[in-house]
Amino acid sequence: MISDSPTMIIPLRMNDDGVIMVSETRVTLDAVIARYHQGDTPESLHEGFPTVPVPDVYAIIAYYLAHRDEVDAYLKRRADAAERVREEIEANATPAQRAFNEHVRALVKEKRHARGE
Repeated sequence: MISDSPTMIIPLRMNDDGVIMVSETRVTLDAVIARYHQGDTPESLHEGFPTVPVPDVYAIIAYYLAHRDEVDAYLKRRADAAERVREEIEANATPAQRAFNEHVRALVKEKRHARGE
């Protein structure tokens, strides 16, 4: 029988750097939600992140769906911060590093185009 007030512990924690991690793993909330948006099932997410139990994946997705605006805002802040760091690093890159970065971006763009993204 279900208790009068069922509760569920969401397996998320914030590390010292303000990054939300899954349980006691090194898997980030960002990674789980990105894979979820790509269409991964909880079972395939578990296969990709075997340290995260399937019930935890379901709990994280349920939390995300119930708090989408809040989580999306967090993910946007993280993406914006990553973009600022990338721009800072690239601003200090050598010409050879810049050429390499452009080459990698072109390969990624080509691969995405081939997949129809």
